[in-house]
Amino acid sequence: MRLDKYLKVSRLIKRRTVANEACDLGRITVNDRVARASYDVKVGDRIAIHFGERTLAVEVLSVADNVGKADAAALYRELPNT
Repeated sequence: MRLDKYLKVSRLIKRRTVANEACDLGRITVNDRVARASYDVKVGDRIAIHFGERTLAVEVLSVADNVGKADAAALYRELPNT
């Protein structure tokens, strides 16, 4: 699944267009590398989202096309900031 779609489905970012823009601006890293919106997300990837001063780091636990709002958090696990 594309990175921008994964960020929207998992509800880490509210809209896919916003996720796409964040990737274009270099605010999303996967496995410590700046990632493009077309990056293919796999289980075990570590995604970091940089919101100004704050960074949210997560590990991908599963990839699914359609997930309900209640189950979205089960797609990833938050990692402690290092």
